[in-house]
Amino acid sequence: MKDGNGILAEYGVTVFEVMSRLAMEHGSINLGQGFPDDNGPDDVRAVAAAALEDQPNQYPPMLGVPDLRQAVAAHGKRFYGLDVDWQTETMVTSGATESLAACFLALIEPGDEVVCFEPLYDCYLPMIRRAGGIPKLVRLDPPDWTLPEDRLRAAFGPKTKFILLNNPLNPAAKAFSRAELQIIADLVLEHDTYAVCDEVYEHILFDGLQHTPLISLDGMRDRCIKIGSAGKTFSLTGWKVGYMTACPALLQRVAKAHQFLTFTTAPNLQRAVAFGLAKDDSYFTGLTADMQAKRDRIRDGLTAIGFEPALCQGTYFLNADIRSVGFEGSDVDFCREITLNAGVTTLPVSAFYASEGARTNFVRFCFSKQEGLLDAAVAKLGDWVAKG
Repeated sequence: MKDGNGILAEYGVTVFEVMSRLAMEHGSINLGQGFPDDNGPDDVRAVAAAALEDQPNQYPPMLGVPDLRQAVAAHGKRFYGLDVDWQTETMVTSGATESLAACFLALIEPGDEVVCFEPLYDCYLPMIRRAGGIPKLVRLDPPDWTLPEDRLRAAFGPKTKFILLNNPLNPAAKAFSRAELQIIADLVLEHDTYAVCDEVYEHILFDGLQHTPLISLDGMRDRCIKIGSAGKTFSLTGWKVGYMTACPALLQRVAKAHQFLTFTTAPNLQRAVAFGLAKDDSYFTGLTADMQAKRDRIRDGLTAIGFEPALCQGTYFLNADIRSVGFEGSDVDFCREITLNAGVTTLPVSAFYASEGARTNFVRFCFSKQEGLLDAAVAKLGDWVAKG
């Protein structure tokens, strides 16, 4: 039998799947995978259910139903002051991951370089490499995840096609500051390149921070692709509805790839997301407040039993130093140990790095769960720490 694709064959089962299987096998509390354990807003789900019965269920337009594309444009104006033409500058995809895949296939020619920050979402590198791109990695280090300007500048060069910016950054839980974004924007202009901006956690920032899309900075309007996610904004990760905003020239290129990937997305879900994006401010501020309360709950609980958490400015995730509780093995060893002996599962942060020099003493906790589950996990870890 002939071999499959060599690049994808290099990658095994994802760390998410490995740890989730282990959690299921041992009945542990799984704080590894990044999804909420509620069912999303009742009114948004009700619109999806009604649209399933009342609206056509055949192929919707390839770029997305007008309702949702108009809502994406209005969302950009409402939250960021962007003037977006919904007919030429928006597109709906089957999840933000499909948006990313379409961007990579549309923009990368074999040998092009793509600047990426690490730790990074695990799908980035396989997709970039399969499209023919060469990742140029810029490492951010815990606990404060400071942007290393010298490393970033060194990563740009004559072969750079675009920078991939995940902001807020999973799994680092870092929100890039305005000053850091300006450095990135200046480099994009200096090297006459683009930015693909994965902004799925745009409404999950803490401590009064406000999201600033790179596309809103001077000179970036025609160089950025902004990607959003209904899964994260409405805690409906299973729906897989993503959306992007870009200037017409960029959007047209990406749409050509999109038409040969999923082509389109379930129309009733699109209409429900359009309704959701138009919800009043209380929904979005409530989402932030709820997630921040969960962040505070697990951070305070872990601190009380001896962990030293890293900076957490957004997303669903909190990272913590395992050396602070006396564990001398690797983060992979730690995750296995607490799954087996404490009844709690987390993810090793080193799994989100590909370059040399990554630290192996931090693990990632997902806190987008019910408060009782978070408390139970902290209690189990407290018992484990106390046993030494």
